[in-house]
Amino acid sequence: MNATRIVGIILIVGGLAGFFTGGFSFTKDTTSAKIGPLELTVQEKQAVNIPQWLSLGALALGAIVLVMGSRKS
Repeated sequence: MNATRIVGIILIVGGLAGFFTGGFSFTKDTTSAKIGPLELTVQEKQAVNIPQWLSLGALALGAIVLVMGSRKS
């Protein structure tokens, strides 16, 4: 399996994952105040949305790369 086929497969899988999940969220710890030995930390939940057009673009680009890679060989 050559590198172009692997890249094509990764783009297709990433496009499908982004399309079906719509994004991901993570928790970030931030220190909001530090007074002597006392420290106040806050956990913030942040979300990253993946646009559908980006997911479909990655899916289409992966298919194109996969087809072009198989035609070249």
